[in-house]
Amino acid sequence: MLILISGLPGSGKTTLAKAYAAATGAAHFNSDLLRRELGLMGQYRPEDKKKVYDTLLERARAALLAGREVVVDSTFYKEAVREPFRRLAAECAAPLLWVEVKAQERTIRQRLQTPRPDSEADFAVFEKIKNEYEPIAEPHLAIWSDEKTLEEMLATMREYVAIRQMH
Repeated sequence: MLILISGLPGSGKTTLAKAYAAATGAAHFNSDLLRRELGLMGQYRPEDKKKVYDTLLERARAALLAGREVVVDSTFYKEAVREPFRRLAAECAAPLLWVEVKAQERTIRQRLQTPRPDSEADFAVFEKIKNEYEPIAEPHLAIWSDEKTLEEMLATMREYVAIRQMH
């Protein structure tokens, strides 16, 4: 199973992805950590973004082919970066699930005031991505991180995954 956790900067997607992976043993790949690993912090040219997403794809593919459940967390704010993951799921005959983590803008503003070790996104980056964000077309789970505790978010996500696995 390939689970893509998307959302704007500061929405809580990485917090949920880490919790889900820890609870289930799923492989977890995060675009911010990968950007750091690749030495691309502060570099957001199209070719830099492509390298990050291509590497996420490669790692997700390897884990799926090894029989692992995979969670990838990134903004996934453009359809162009989503489509390769759809193809990957199809190639690997893996169910594809989308989870979109959301939060009120005032909550995100507050969260982004505190520096985060693996993310460079500040409120200006949030606003830029928000303005360019393309809605997810397919059915997906939307979770509001400022309305639920992490435990509630995790329970909701696990229930969604279980239901989708039955179909």
